[in-house]
Amino acid sequence: MIRFLPGILAMAAIVVASNVLVQFTVATWLTWGAFTYPLAFLVTDVMNRVHGAAAARRVLLAGFVTGVVWSLIAAGMDATTLRIAIASGAAFLVAQMVDVQVFDTLRGGRWWRAPLVSTLLGSALDTVLFFGIAFAAVLPADTNTGWANEAVPLLGAGPLSPLWVSLALADWMVKLGLAILALVPFRIIVRNLLGHRAES
Repeated sequence: MIRFLPGILAMAAIVVASNVLVQFTVATWLTWGAFTYPLAFLVTDVMNRVHGAAAARRVLLAGFVTGVVWSLIAAGMDATTLRIAIASGAAFLVAQMVDVQVFDTLRGGRWWRAPLVSTLLGSALDTVLFFGIAFAAVLPADTNTGWANEAVPLLGAGPLSPLWVSLALADWMVKLGLAILALVPFRIIVRNLLGHRAES
């Protein structure tokens, strides 16, 4: 378990940082958390390549537990905030599990294929689950998330759609860009940890 500690610590730090930074906007459709959260996929993929799928699952479960504890503290058991916490936890767990499985399935191919495909699929699933659970349906007591269903031009210029759709689309575009950029640190980290065995 000690050999997984760097991955566990990195995942916990990313989850906590993302939960804090999601409260601060960087642009009309984004928060700073959109730029830190995708690093969770990098950690999972590095662990998967270096130590295997079982180790990657342990690391993501540590991140999930950290996220649940943080969310419960932040939510203070408020029903609406709790809904967002549930959306966040469910999206993280399902998306990361899919990432681990897809990566493991594709691990024998070119070095970039497994991390790129698994992260793109996991990121898309994460975005759909989070925004769908947190904002798509208006519940009777939804005083804190009802704003997300206000009709606005898509990303400020497209057809009218609920605000949460623009937020989700912007979030996914950042994840897409970071999935591509993360290939560089993935390659460097894996090469340093595995040496010549990383070549494939």
